[in-house]
Amino acid sequence: MLLEIKNLFFSHRPDQPLFQNFNLRVEEGKIIALAGESGCGKSTLLNLIYGLLEWGKGEIIFNGKPILGPTKNLVPGEENMKLVAQNYDLMPYSTVADNVGKFISNINLLEKKEKVQELLAVVGLEEFENTLPKFLSGGQMQRVAIARALSVMPRLLLLDEPFSNLDFSRKIELRERLFNYVREKNISLLISTHEIQEVMPWLDQIIVLQEGRLIQNDNAEETYSRPYNQYVASLFGEVNVFSDEDKQIYNLPKNFWYPHEIKIAEEGKEVEVLESRFSGSYYWNKISLNGKKLVIYTPEQIGGKCKITF
Repeated sequence: MLLEIKNLFFSHRPDQPLFQNFNLRVEEGKIIALAGESGCGKSTLLNLIYGLLEWGKGEIIFNGKPILGPTKNLVPGEENMKLVAQNYDLMPYSTVADNVGKFISNINLLEKKEKVQELLAVVGLEEFENTLPKFLSGGQMQRVAIARALSVMPRLLLLDEPFSNLDFSRKIELRERLFNYVREKNISLLISTHEIQEVMPWLDQIIVLQEGRLIQNDNAEETYSRPYNQYVASLFGEVNVFSDEDKQIYNLPKNFWYPHEIKIAEEGKEVEVLESRFSGSYYWNKISLNGKKLVIYTPEQIGGKCKITF
C-alpha cells in the first residue's frame, strides 16, 4: 500500500472538527480523484498528506513510513511525493525552463534540457520556455508548477484543482497529456476536483468527501451508476431525486435519475413540458410529472404533453 491514513483527527478550530476517525488507503499506480463541494476538506486532506498541517490523532503512512507534520519536519514533504497547490511558488526571475528544471541535476546538462523539453510538451508550454512567470497567465503558471513537480518523477503526485484556471480547450489538451504521462511513468496521482465529469474517463477511483466524512469510495462507473446519496449524484451534474414514497408510487428501481436516463416514449407516464431550451448536443427540458418537476435531455425540442419512461 503506497499511502494509508488511519483514524485521522483534524480540526482547524477546537470547536469545529473536520476529519474524525478518517481512514483511507491508496494503492500504487492509481489515478484517484478527491471529489466534493467547496469546503468539504479536499485541499486540507492534500496538505495533511504532504505534511503541511499538524493533526491531532491518527497516522498518515507513505511508502511504509509515517508522515511528520510541520512541528517535526522543518522541510515539508517526502522525497518521493510532490504537491502542486493553488499557489504555484515559481521563481519570479527564472524562465519557465529554469523553473521546470529546478529539481533536475546539472550533472548532465543535455539530458536535463531534454527532460525539460519533454515536460514542457506534456503541459503544452514548449513555446514559453524562455518566458518569465510574470508574463504568464494563472493557468500557464499552474502548468509550469505541474511540470516542475513531474520532473522529480515522484511516486505520488498531489494536485489541488489543477485545471481550475484553464480555459476549456487547454483543459481538454492538458488532462489527456497529463493522465497518459503519469500512467506511462507509473506515477500515483491524487487529484482534488469539483468538476468530476471532466476527469472521469481516466480515473481508477473516486473518493467523495462531505464535510470531512468519506461518503463513497468506488471506481468511476460504480460511483456514477450507484451514487450513495443525492450529494454524490449531484457532483456529476443535474439529477432528478425521487423520495422513497415517490419511488413506490411510480414503481421505480432507484431514487436518483440523471436527465439523459429519462426517455420520451410512445407509451409511459404522461408529463407536461414546461420549458425546452437548446443546449448544444441536446435540448434541456423542464417537465412536470403530476406536479413533480424533472429535468430531461432530448435530441429534439419538445412541447405540450408527452410520455416518458424510466
